[in-house]
This record gives sequence, C-alpha cells and structure tokens, in this order.
Amino acid sequence: MLVVENLTRQYGARRAVDGVSLSIERGSFVGVIGRSGAGKSTLLRMLNRLADPTGGRILYDGTDVTRLRGRALRAWRARCAMIFQQFNLVGRLDVMTNVLMGRLDQVPAHRSLLKLWSEEDRALALAALENFDMGGFAANRADQLSGGQQQRVAIARALVQEPEIILADEPVASLDPRNTRLVMDALADANRRYGITVLCNLHSLDLARAYCDRLIGLSEGRVVFDGRGFDLTEDVARTLYGLEAGEVMDRGEPETRPRPMRAPIRHAEALSA
Repeated sequence: MLVVENLTRQYGARRAVDGVSLSIERGSFVGVIGRSGAGKSTLLRMLNRLADPTGGRILYDGTDVTRLRGRALRAWRARCAMIFQQFNLVGRLDVMTNVLMGRLDQVPAHRSLLKLWSEEDRALALAALENFDMGGFAANRADQLSGGQQQRVAIARALVQEPEIILADEPVASLDPRNTRLVMDALADANRRYGITVLCNLHSLDLARAYCDRLIGLSEGRVVFDGRGFDLTEDVARTLYGLEAGEVMDRGEPETRPRPMRAPIRHAEALSA
C-alpha cells in the first residue's frame, strides 16, 4: 500500500501541496482531479521523488520513500514509473530504443551506452509495444509518430520497468478524442492485466468517471474530495473548478467499463506469454 502522510511542498510563501494524507490500495486506478495549479502535478512528482517534499512522508509497504537516496532512490523510480504529458521520448531514436530505456535500471551502464540489449530485453520491449498495437512501429523514429502513438510508446516504456505503480501526469491533455481513448484504454489495460496501481492526473471529469475506481479532488493543494465518481456533486465540482465547473461536470451517466478482478502477475511473464 502507498501511504501519504501530511505531505507538503512549499515554494516561497505558496504551498503547492498542503498537508495531503492518503492511502492508495494496490491495484487501484485513481484519478487526481482539479483545475490547473491545484497541485496535481506537484503531488505526483513528489511520489516519484522528482520533487522533494517540504514536509510529511511517503511510505510504501513500510519503506519511507522520502528518505531514499542514491541507488535506493533509483530503484524506487523504477518501481514507480512516471508518464508525462510531453511524452519525454528521444525523437531521433527509434521506438524500440526508447522503450528499452525503461530497462536502464536493470542493465549495466556500459551495455546500455553501447546498446548491447539482451534478447530477453528486446523481446520484452517488443511484447509491450505489441500490447498497444505499436509493434509495427518499432524501427520508426519516435518523432515520426503522432501524439497518441508517442504516448502509447511512453506507456510501453513504463511497463518494461516492471513497475508496481504508474504515475500519469495529464497524459491526454494534448490529444484528440480518439487518441485520448486509446491512451486511457492502454493505462486501464496495464492496471487490469498486470495489477499495476495507476494514479492519473486528469482535467476531464467525464474521463475520470469512466476509467477511475476512485477520485481525489485537489483545490489549492488540499484534498477537498475523495470518493467515487457518482459521489461527486455539482457543489464539489464548483469547489474544484470554480467558473470552469460547467465545462468539466458530466451531467449524463458516465460510461462504465468492465473491470474484471485479476490477480497481479509478473510483468515479464505476461508480456512474453
């Protein structure tokens, strides 16, 4: 279980995240919602330790993540993979190499620098791409792909890390509706198929209700809502989004997706099956 205790991040006089406390169950798909500047990205970056908390603790299965340094911190970042809005791929490199970069923590530095990837690593990377219908693009340069394709490559790269948690920071913010669905389906598949815990920052309540088991609403760095999508009232939406509430509040019945419970399995075995 991932536990956050009174987590705070301060920039000068402003608190981007202000005393957040949460417990996240293994295998859940959690949407973090709120307007821009609410603290969503800062929260996820602290969980991955890309930003250090000003106060509070992050615990995972009893380990104090906020105290990790050096190799232990690098190992945590492999277990807690990050997916960014900007994809963070190396455009001049081919898709396969971009995905294999997710194995950097698993191989000696000299092998990765010389691109001496093992056959097992290559098979794992190709299987991850094929899971998201991207196997045929393995030899393409990453900058030749559409935004939705690049984001699916980024998810494949995260998967080959064999993470226990995926943190997705506004992964569909710059995508059209079709690619938005493809990327969200890819995250939902990673969650269901491998039992990976997913925390996903989203602006759209429609998407959040359709895909997430649980919603956490942030406003001015504080948790103001924690529950399921159908518990989110218009009053809470106005607290979260202010004048934007009318644009993001889904007034119809949200799309429901079957979420069969599957026991978590080892990623490498599943990808190579």
